[in-house]
Amino acid sequence: MNSNEISVLPTRVDATDSDKARRALAENGAVILTGLPTAPDALVIAAAHLYGQHIRQIFPIRERKSHDGNAVHLHADSFDQVVDIGGVATRRRDPDEDAVLIQCVDPPRSGGDSFLADAYRFVDTCADPDLVDFLTGTDVDLYGAWAGLRGLPATPRVARHVEYTRTGRRILRRTEGAVPLHRDPDTERIHLRLKHFEHTVRQLERELIRFTMAEGDILALDNYRCWHGRDAHTGDRMVRILTLLTAAAR
Repeated sequence: MNSNEISVLPTRVDATDSDKARRALAENGAVILTGLPTAPDALVIAAAHLYGQHIRQIFPIRERKSHDGNAVHLHADSFDQVVDIGGVATRRRDPDEDAVLIQCVDPPRSGGDSFLADAYRFVDTCADPDLVDFLTGTDVDLYGAWAGLRGLPATPRVARHVEYTRTGRRILRRTEGAVPLHRDPDTERIHLRLKHFEHTVRQLERELIRFTMAEGDILALDNYRCWHGRDAHTGDRMVRILTLLTAAAR
């Protein structure tokens, strides 16, 4: 497998140059937005510049702090979380959120470099036929490995790793929560395929191009197309994350 074919090195663009940022995102599936303050509002401002009137729904900003953190492997952001606020069911995450913005608030002392993979190219040119057949043709429970986690719906979220929106947009899922459906007669084979998928992705990410996020940088991703991860780091690190649905989401 040639990792250079699917490695993504995002262009750095001033966040206020909306046209250039949108072109870079459409071309590569990712762009680094610069020039905004290191503040929670910056993510909302960046989303407004990048997606404008096409924003359908914004979810709550999340902060992620880590000290001497382990590596975060390639994944696409995805979660199904509905909470009760004052007796009203309120969605805080969506399994089909199609846009992710990550701002570097506090870079680590060392390590923590980011890496991206173009999942479309992975499926189209690199993955072996048996794996592609599994990803496109087999239903799994996307979050079954996290059963019992507070806020996660009890009803299994059944989907395939590769699906399409009603307008034909392709979704490439990558989550560590996927398990076979309950009492699926093909459970053993599915377990093996999931392990093969994980092994293939772990091998892939070793050779991907690394890049560094500076304080204030915002990495914007097409969450249907790009998987992202980072290396282990020493010292303290903090990022803020905003996920959203655009008009083109499922």
